[in-house]
Amino acid sequence: MTEAVPGFGLIVIGDELLSGKRMDKHFPHLLGLLAERGLELRWVRMISDEPALITRTLEETLASGDVVFSCGGIGATPDDRTRQCAAAALGRSLSFHPEGVAILEERFGRPVEPAHRLQLVEFPEGADLIPNPVNQVPGFSAAHHHFMPGFPSMAWPMMAWVLDHHYAHFQDAERLAEQAIAVDGARESDMIPLLERFEHDYPDLRLSCLPTLRGEGFSLELGLRGAPAAVEKAMDALREAVAAMGFEWRVVAVDGSGGD
Repeated sequence: MTEAVPGFGLIVIGDELLSGKRMDKHFPHLLGLLAERGLELRWVRMISDEPALITRTLEETLASGDVVFSCGGIGATPDDRTRQCAAAALGRSLSFHPEGVAILEERFGRPVEPAHRLQLVEFPEGADLIPNPVNQVPGFSAAHHHFMPGFPSMAWPMMAWVLDHHYAHFQDAERLAEQAIAVDGARESDMIPLLERFEHDYPDLRLSCLPTLRGEGFSLELGLRGAPAAVEKAMDALREAVAAMGFEWRVVAVDGSGGD
């Protein structure tokens, strides 16, 4: 039996994001990494550095069965609490990862000074390391949750490594396709019966309906996402149905640009 493709989630941790001091960049980057590999992001959570919230969030996501990337809070300063919260959510104790200690000794010397640097590799028992190509201080993985720094320059190559090291067997760049059309002059209420029929007839496809204002009138963007052959067939039927209702349609590129 073929193993089901997992869902993917993203947790971004940091008070500075919620205060607006910094803007998150991980969400769009992970979208791109997954799309290149025929995978999809299922959800995103942005949360503060509050320990109880981090622990509760991880308890919930661990129960989901999804593959989760967590960015932020794995340093050694007092506001870096993700390592401790991950251990609590997993029901494991923290310990110094032997291979991680060896990496720090090679980078900083033996003994590692100052001693609090060792906290950088104090991970939940049984965790695996994620190599960090920037400063060699690793992240860690446990139960399909992958923890890495908040710095994009470090986190992004670590995300790619995790995907290609642990989930290469799920990757298929040709698995998913997306097509969309714009229907000028149409309102959502005009399309509800048609969309309900398409959801019934094509249950394996993801259907979207995005209303916009175009000039002085209304416009709807209708999209289909799923297996390429199924999307092609369903989009042909959708175009015919829209035309039969008396509306003109135009192709919309999935990157947001339009075409005729």
